Amino acid sequence: MNTDVFGKAIKDFYNKEYTEDIVVKADDFDDDHIPIPYLFRSYPEMPKIEQKALDISYGKVLDVGCGAGSHSLFLQDKKKLDVTAIDISEGAIEICKKRGIQNALTQDIFQYNHTSFDTILFLMNGSGIIGTLSNIDMFFTHIKRLLIPGGQILMDSSDISYLFQDDDGGFWVDASAGYYGEMRYSLQYKNQESEKFDWLYIDYNTLQNAANTNGFLTELLFEGENNDYLARLTLAI
Repeated sequence: MNTDVFGKAIKDFYNKEYTEDIVVKADDFDDDHIPIPYLFRSYPEMPKIEQKALDISYGKVLDVGCGAGSHSLFLQDKKKLDVTAIDISEGAIEICKKRGIQNALTQDIFQYNHTSFDTILFLMNGSGIIGTLSNIDMFFTHIKRLLIPGGQILMDSSDISYLFQDDDGGFWVDASAGYYGEMRYSLQYKNQESEKFDWLYIDYNTLQNAANTNGFLTELLFEGENNDYLARLTLAI
């Protein structure tokens, strides 16, 4: 995204200039909103799916798409773990550092090759960073290099097939349009709007099949009430 919409919003909230939320736009759906205060939530305010991921994080941790850094702060300050927080948003990383995160970097996960980790976090529909299903083999090939033997990837996502069901339970998707979990969004905040970007929601079975093909084992750790879930991925021995 050439316009740092997230960074601008996060900086405004931190500097007590919060007046509105981020608007999420998709061509075929109504606009959605991301409340900026939610990005600054504490552990008790987090959904159980995120609490579970933080509870079982260990060792050296990479927090991918860290946003305002709430997950990293908990792991660093409360669990005393060695955390690296990365995000493509310069503004978000600026605020992460001001909030006290010791190692926060403006970095694209697909360009990150600096060290290896025991735990790699992809939270808040973290599978979205993969972009499209066609990228998933490339994703696993890259992430394999960042994972210490015996380490874990913790990823949450959602099965959004319910968006394509009619009142009778029928499933209506254009088979020629690709995987139904591939979304294309833009973000709007105040007078700024980002370029459109791809975001992947992936159902657990599809994730499991792709992971197994690429040498990973998967474990379903938690299922939420809104078709969301938390998965753990580890390298098969």
